[in-house]
Amino acid sequence: MTLSELRRPSAGVLAVAGVAICAIIWGTTWYAITWQLGVVDPVASLTWRFGLAALIILVGCAATGRSLKLTRSQHLAALGQGAFVFAISYTFTYAAEGHVTSAIVAVVFASLAFLNLVLFRIVVRQKASREAWIGATLGIVGVAVLSGGEAMRAGFDARALTGIGLAVLAVSSSAIGNYYSWKGQQLGTAILPQTGWAMAYGTAMLVLHGLVTGARFTIDLSPGYLISLAHLSILGSVVAFLVYFAVARARGYALASYISALTPPIAMLVSVMFEDARFGWTALIGLLLVLAGQALLIRAPKAV
Repeated sequence: MTLSELRRPSAGVLAVAGVAICAIIWGTTWYAITWQLGVVDPVASLTWRFGLAALIILVGCAATGRSLKLTRSQHLAALGQGAFVFAISYTFTYAAEGHVTSAIVAVVFASLAFLNLVLFRIVVRQKASREAWIGATLGIVGVAVLSGGEAMRAGFDARALTGIGLAVLAVSSSAIGNYYSWKGQQLGTAILPQTGWAMAYGTAMLVLHGLVTGARFTIDLSPGYLISLAHLSILGSVVAFLVYFAVARARGYALASYISALTPPIAMLVSVMFEDARFGWTALIGLLLVLAGQALLIRAPKAV
């Protein structure tokens, strides 16, 4: 083995590093979202977030000479990705955070690995290993335990149950969006233009949704809102999503979904520190099940 080969990280190391980067970023974005609630309409906040992110990616592509041209089929894949990942999923996510703590929404998203396995098995006949299915099942059980514990702590009131339900709709939409991302990969679309176009399409849909529902497209110029917008747009959208889709393309969406297991501990810590959240023993059990399940997923071979 040459010195250059020793210095060059393996694909596995790069994938795990990408997962860690996304987990750290997304583990804090759940709380950053709460900084945008209450003053500006959530549809407007999402429009500014993904509109700015799309602009950064598309302008960056143009400035570096990367082609932004897509075929009709590639545009349709980007359209589906934009609709389900950026427009529908995040609309439900912001709505969920108005009902339950950000950490609970983050933990519900830990079920993404299970949903990805089911969707890709049904739609494209991908065969995942037994370890992947066991790990994903443990993850979904852990999510049920943790979310159930939160609902019991809140007395199963309508607000908590509504928030959890909205979060489930959000993660389901994300899984469908992952399929369209995979579809774009199969059509030969590069990550940067596909993600940029997907965010642009998602932004356009958010604007249309806002116009139909009577949303007011205002912006809060307070430091807190602008800081959260910059964090959510640049780190939470541009950096994290590009890394996430790169890992998913290289190692599969099951491994990329391992991010959803690492974000809850970070989100829970942030929620305890800044939202005065308190979690009982059921939350701990649920979290341990999620982490155990996702640990199996990262050890499982890529689905074929």
